[in-house]
Amino acid sequence: MSSSRRKCKYSSDLFCYICGIYILKKQKRNITDFVKETYAEYFGFKMDKLDKSWVPNKVCKSCVESLRLWKKGERSGLDFGIPMIWMEPKNHVDDCYFCVVDAKGFNRNQTWRYPDLQSTKCPVLHSETLPRPVYVSKVIRMPSETMMLPNSQESKQSTSGSEWEGETSTPKLFSQNELSDLIRDLNLSKQESELLASRLKEKNLLAPTVTITTYRTRESELLQFFDENEGLVYCTDIAKLLLDMGLKEYKPTEWRLFIDSCKRSLKCVLLHNGNKFASIPIALHSTKLKEEYENVKLVLEKIKYSEHQWPICVDLKMVNFLLGQQSGYTKYPCFLCMWDSRAKQLHWEQDVWPARNSLTVGKANVIREPLVNRDKIILPPLHIKLGMIKQFVKALDKEGDCFKYICRKFPKLSMEKLKGGIFDGPQIRQLIKDADFIKVMTVPESEAWESFVLVVENFLGNHKAPNYEEIVQNMLTNFQTLGANMSIKLHYLRNHLDKFPDNLGNYSEEQGERFHQDLKVMEERYQGRWDCHMMADYCWSLKRDCPRKNY
Repeated sequence: MSSSRRKCKYSSDLFCYICGIYILKKQKRNITDFVKETYAEYFGFKMDKLDKSWVPNKVCKSCVESLRLWKKGERSGLDFGIPMIWMEPKNHVDDCYFCVVDAKGFNRNQTWRYPDLQSTKCPVLHSETLPRPVYVSKVIRMPSETMMLPNSQESKQSTSGSEWEGETSTPKLFSQNELSDLIRDLNLSKQESELLASRLKEKNLLAPTVTITTYRTRESELLQFFDENEGLVYCTDIAKLLLDMGLKEYKPTEWRLFIDSCKRSLKCVLLHNGNKFASIPIALHSTKLKEEYENVKLVLEKIKYSEHQWPICVDLKMVNFLLGQQSGYTKYPCFLCMWDSRAKQLHWEQDVWPARNSLTVGKANVIREPLVNRDKIILPPLHIKLGMIKQFVKALDKEGDCFKYICRKFPKLSMEKLKGGIFDGPQIRQLIKDADFIKVMTVPESEAWESFVLVVENFLGNHKAPNYEEIVQNMLTNFQTLGANMSIKLHYLRNHLDKFPDNLGNYSEEQGERFHQDLKVMEERYQGRWDCHMMADYCWSLKRDCPRKNY
């Protein structure tokens, strides 16, 4: 990046991290733990990027004192509800805050002028839609009538009663199975497991039969179910693996297959229909193997998909690989009909499109042989929802109050993502729960938003309303009125509503998306050594040796 090739006009530490104003020497303060903690309590998110050269590591006395007095209840807080947001500049000419500002001769009596840059977002003042936060102390005091002194008569009576006597006064020793389940609950590594066990043994809290060193090779019993070939780690006998992990009976129809990639690796996971059981990884390969048709074909062969024939719930990009379709902005992206993505004038007018009778190589953007039967594909509820919010935001007036509210709501998102309507599931839930969001909308915007929320709550989740067809159609009508484009995801709602399962919550790919985060800790422990041991160790952490034990 060009900003690292030369020095800025001013040092970044001459400016306040919170308000962005130039700091006079006497007003400069360090960023202490108190500042970090109070900052997070006031604004709702933590200070970050402090290790970057383009982020100040100082704050001004005015901001620190305002936060301190706010925490003591002696002041209402800062003037702004969203602080200065720092992002990496593209150049020193017109996008570097420390090069563009003019701090010569500045003093605190002058009004600071914030430059309009892409790399920074200036503070946003408190308003009706951005009220001042109220500090709530973390110390919870007991009511005076329930407080007791240690040596009081009431205290002595309570401790001498029968409720403190009997079997509860005798420590119960951990058995090997109970200790293993505790380690799983605490999500401890092998080294941490041994440390915990040794500490418990020092306190005589372990049964005599407990072996501490067994946790060094705790995954050994499950290693037999995994193999590795050219960087691909996969399960060789899925049915036996599930039975060994405690499943009473394995039925392929009760599971669905999820395949997705992230920055670290491509994962192939079994998800239980109804989400009663944990996600089971059955194939994993490093980033050296790209998300391509041949690689997906290899994964399906290794896990013996043809024997199990699970339903498949993946994003639409992976659907293209599985069905041999061409990726990108193609003319016929739908695998169910001949919907023409480029005939935009017909998208909201034509209700019926010619059915796609077969996936023939060389016709209608099919370039390879399908790897699975298209009847096994489950339309992905989460990605349908992401596509809906994307079209909603893209249709908004970028100078209107609604879009500006979204920008204030998510100050850390780049303008490109905001304009493109690129949000994740938790961010969508934040907007749905925000009662003030709808207050800044115009009538068409509010009607489209309310109908979108109804579809999310009455169709795309665990609840499917009896009149779901009417709810979906009403949303599509409102989206059309708003001026939204018809995307492939909206097309599935408009023309293939009957292809969605009855309970989308039971078949959603959202559980698979969360698996990326679940496996992240294990991947960091093994530090790139993603092999059979890591897969077996993760599966060990999912087992329960005392399944009926209540804690």
